[in-house]
Amino acid sequence: MKRFVGFEKGMGIGGWLTNYKRFNVLPMEWRFPITIGDMEHFESYITRRDVDYIKSLGLDHIRMGFDQVVVEEAPGVYRERIFEIIERFIGWCRDAGLNLVLNMHKAIGNYCDIQEKVQLLDSEELQERFIAVWLEFEKRFHGHPKVAFELLNEVRNVDPEKWNVLAKKMIAEIRKLNPNRLIIIGSTCWNSPHTIKDLTGYDDDIVFTWHNYAPNEFTHQRGVLQAPQLYYNRDMPYPCDDIERYRDFQRVVHGAKNPYANYTRMDIQFLKDHLAPVFQYQAEHPERIVWCGEFGTIRHAKIEWREAYMADMIRLLIEHETPYCVWNYLSTPNDGNRFSLVDDDRREILSKRLADIIAGRV
Repeated sequence: MKRFVGFEKGMGIGGWLTNYKRFNVLPMEWRFPITIGDMEHFESYITRRDVDYIKSLGLDHIRMGFDQVVVEEAPGVYRERIFEIIERFIGWCRDAGLNLVLNMHKAIGNYCDIQEKVQLLDSEELQERFIAVWLEFEKRFHGHPKVAFELLNEVRNVDPEKWNVLAKKMIAEIRKLNPNRLIIIGSTCWNSPHTIKDLTGYDDDIVFTWHNYAPNEFTHQRGVLQAPQLYYNRDMPYPCDDIERYRDFQRVVHGAKNPYANYTRMDIQFLKDHLAPVFQYQAEHPERIVWCGEFGTIRHAKIEWREAYMADMIRLLIEHETPYCVWNYLSTPNDGNRFSLVDDDRREILSKRLADIIAGRV
């Protein structure tokens, strides 16, 4: 299987240039402007010490998310200070010996957690702006060959062929400026393991990515941004001998067909079954690098449950020789989806066992 050299074990950074505040609670007119407080946050939230600490954990890369509205003040007009901050961050990663994935976490018209009136894939204007932003990144960071571009985080549940068309157009435009740029794309349904097969017609040098938060009842338990979890409002252990908890969640919040009918407990067997499509895809396409770019657990889940889940995920990834990047280093205190792996003040991993797990020492 083809190795993703230099990108085998990584740490995601959100809460900085993306998820700096959750738009769900803001009126529409307050969602996209950048405030003085936002800029102060961008200037100070992540430091060189954070980068050096991530390196000390035994990791080899960082996936750093940014939002289009953070870098783009208006169509074709970019915030110079934001690009200076990103340039500084690239330097910190270089000095620490870490490779970097720059990930457009939220594009205008494709916010993974809010529904917008105009969708990216339905608007030629938004698509042209999307392409222009990435071309601006290539022009500014052309001299950084170890920086990978992940074109878009978690494309919504849309026609996969529409996304293929836009992604291929984007890749062709970047290749005109830099035929060697490392490019990463994920599929639809929020980078589902089940839709990676829908990425078709790409050259072998394009890296495919996928995410996993199943079982969502566990990873997002009591999350305030997910209506089912907020409504059910119950701790969900992992591993769990009481599979009835998971079945009850489905009955109470969905009234849907029980997806756990074939299980007697929630454990690694569920993960094996759920991830089987992507592992099968990898086996059938050894020429393709396939990278798990996100997985994690909500912060207020008990630490021993978080450790168990992350250990099972990483055991499976190592077994299938799948490079990975965990989510998330640090979340802002006001984030309704806090997936932080480090303490807010000390900025150290919440337990030694969790640090060992993340580094693949499971």
